[in-house]
Amino acid sequence: MQSTIKHKVQEKQKTIEELKQAVNTLKLSVQTAVENNEKIFTEMILSIKKRQHEVTELIRDQERTEVSRAEGLVKQLEQEIAELERRDAELDQHSHTAEHFHFKNHSATSESEKSSLDTFDGLRKSLSDLKQHFEHSCQEDISKIISVDFCSFTLDPNSMIDHLVLSESNRQMTYPEHCGRYTFPCKVFCKESVSGRCYWEVEWSGRCVHISVSYKDMSGRGKGIVGMFGNNNSSWSLQCFPKPVFWHKSIKTEISGILSHRVGVYVDYKAGTLSFYNVSDTVSLLHRVQTTFTQPLYPGFWFSASGSGDLLSPECSGFNTNTFSSVKLCDL
Repeated sequence: MQSTIKHKVQEKQKTIEELKQAVNTLKLSVQTAVENNEKIFTEMILSIKKRQHEVTELIRDQERTEVSRAEGLVKQLEQEIAELERRDAELDQHSHTAEHFHFKNHSATSESEKSSLDTFDGLRKSLSDLKQHFEHSCQEDISKIISVDFCSFTLDPNSMIDHLVLSESNRQMTYPEHCGRYTFPCKVFCKESVSGRCYWEVEWSGRCVHISVSYKDMSGRGKGIVGMFGNNNSSWSLQCFPKPVFWHKSIKTEISGILSHRVGVYVDYKAGTLSFYNVSDTVSLLHRVQTTFTQPLYPGFWFSASGSGDLLSPECSGFNTNTFSSVKLCDL
């Protein structure tokens, strides 16, 4: 019996060692992948800058060629005009000759300009094609990264007020229209914290939706304006309506462009990066933050209420319509 127990202990110890080795191997692989990613993108950026310089030089060379050609034509015209003026007193048909000469040279100049325009049009098209090819390649790479780092979250019923309704296995939050004006604050955390690198997507509808990440400790300060996501140093928030606005420490950063009703969020906790993406037919960056995270980070959402100052636009303040808000954590 004692021998059997010792054997089982040895087997479990062996299993523990194998698991530790597997974890170390995984960490090494992840670190290698991160370093390779940084190296590859650095090389790509350097290569793009080099190509940019080369194309710029080609454009400048073409400019010098066309300018030189134009200056040559100007010099030739000036010489011929001087010759005509010298012979003006002797030639009875000066007017006809001058007009004929002007016509011919205008034609030559137009052909030169057309050739130059054709050259630059071709260059613009080539650059546009290159840009589209690069964006398509980046889009494919982003999709691959998203699929690797995608995280699934659920909303925490214990962190919400009574009026909010959870559905879709606690992956959707709605403020029902029969409740009338919002009860403040209408916010909720996810159960799961963000660890490592995480990407998730949110569908939103209605008005005054904020998509946020936050430390949990701010939940204890949830009264009044200070408890709103984005209005303290413990949370970061994207206001979706009426236009995209990023909030942190009550500092407002307006984001250009139209926001789609599907938003992607990417966090690299160790690197301290937070990114929001516009998700439609393509995935495009809306806003990126570089910081240092010091506590566990949780996805969160809230619906605006009236009487909260500039953190809400007038369109969000105190409305009472049949259009009320909802957010849904999406499956990839």
